[in-house]
Amino acid sequence: MTDTILIFDTTLRDGEQSPGCSMNLEEKLQVAAQLETLGVDIIEAGFAIASQGDFEAVSEVARQCKRATVASLARAAIPDIDRAWEAVRHAAKPRIHTFIATSPLHMRVKLNKSPDEVLEAIERTVSHARNICPDVEWSAEDATRTEPDFLARAIETAIRAGARTINLPDTVGYATPETYGAMFRDMIARVPGADLAVFSTHCHNDLGLAVANTLSAVMAGARQVESTINGIGERAGNAAVEEIAMALKIRHDVMPVRTNIVSTEITRASRMVSGITGFQVQPNKAIVGANAFAHESGIHQDGMLKDSSTYEIMTPESVGLSTSNLVMGKHSGRAAFRSKLEELGYALGDNAFQDAFVRFKALADAKKAVFDEDIVALVDDEVLRGHDRIQVKDVEIHCGTGPARAILTLEIDGEEKTAATRGSGPVDALFAAIRELVPHERGTLERYEVHAVTGGTDAQAEVSVLLSEEGRTTRGRGAHHDTLVASARAYVNALNKLMVKRGRAPVDVAAG
Repeated sequence: MTDTILIFDTTLRDGEQSPGCSMNLEEKLQVAAQLETLGVDIIEAGFAIASQGDFEAVSEVARQCKRATVASLARAAIPDIDRAWEAVRHAAKPRIHTFIATSPLHMRVKLNKSPDEVLEAIERTVSHARNICPDVEWSAEDATRTEPDFLARAIETAIRAGARTINLPDTVGYATPETYGAMFRDMIARVPGADLAVFSTHCHNDLGLAVANTLSAVMAGARQVESTINGIGERAGNAAVEEIAMALKIRHDVMPVRTNIVSTEITRASRMVSGITGFQVQPNKAIVGANAFAHESGIHQDGMLKDSSTYEIMTPESVGLSTSNLVMGKHSGRAAFRSKLEELGYALGDNAFQDAFVRFKALADAKKAVFDEDIVALVDDEVLRGHDRIQVKDVEIHCGTGPARAILTLEIDGEEKTAATRGSGPVDALFAAIRELVPHERGTLERYEVHAVTGGTDAQAEVSVLLSEEGRTTRGRGAHHDTLVASARAYVNALNKLMVKRGRAPVDVAAG
């Protein structure tokens, strides 16, 4: 059995199913490029039949990727499979990932099918997928609540029909490490033809056990793991790519396997996904959280000064964190700024670089010191939002003991529009101006959060908002040294994403 664990990244599919998470085509292509740089083996680019937008995104990711396998999800239905193939067929290494539920509850309630009907559907759809695509993965949705005897029959049917990757997802985060590992050992041992397939994990984090369950399955013989950057995903999320990769790297003594992950690209991938989705990484998040390499206890600090290995089992550099703190200032030139961008993992074209440099100089004039985190926030917020239909052009706020007044100018589809509104406070007045310029009466502001990118009273503010409208939710993010400007950008960013979601046809899908 191979000692290489294949990393199947589903950030663009399962990750995007997080409430409030949506990415446009440009953002998906940026994430896909970073995933290839990170070294993931398979990129699940989306669910091609869900909408025309999803189909186009999967197709473009398939055309862009040079090394990674590109997969599209498909239900156990011929139209789904044909649409998936049409989307991935131009990939250097295409894959169709088809699934059907196998637990008694799902078969009865969701599918309204008997076990024999499910087996027939597996045979028919996997065979069809294999006839048009050389690489087929099959998933048993809700595998951890499936009767073992039936699960074994379903796996055997899928392998016989041509599937060469078998995914046994913990769809609802129900498993424990012991039971999940035991399921893999049992299926690999008892299913005829199991040696023809790579067994895969897909763990949700409802009980906080996704990574532990994944590693247990790896020890039991799984050789592909499905996961997402920062662990984003439906409900409580998925197993996190960065946690799995570093656990396998650091504890090679007890898990003698390897991955193809380039660990120094982990922080860059984490920050990119966080910036694009507006999902902030919690400070105490393993590997990529702001406190992952922070030490406040006197005892810990004393040990770190003597030998960092006393309290750190990995170095910040091993996951791509820069050792420098103060990096740039208002006297820094283009060459130094370009070098710093390259160090942080950005490769910008001439126009994007010039735009970023102008904004950097403005930030440097406003701040006493510019940190790596400031530059990351600036580039992600400014450059990656450059093609939004709605953009913030000017914000003016008047506030004091009485009602606040906001004067806001937005550029909407190339045309500048201005509104002056009042509110109970500056944020309320500002958001009222946005609502006047871009009416969305059914939209509701569910959440508004502010945090500082770095320390100090002149720190950039990073604002995140959550908007909802008729069952759709979107998150927006904005960064600026003025908190109110950042607030306007975050709200407008969420509105841009809401426009994307309005154009999507909803498809009921769980798949893992």
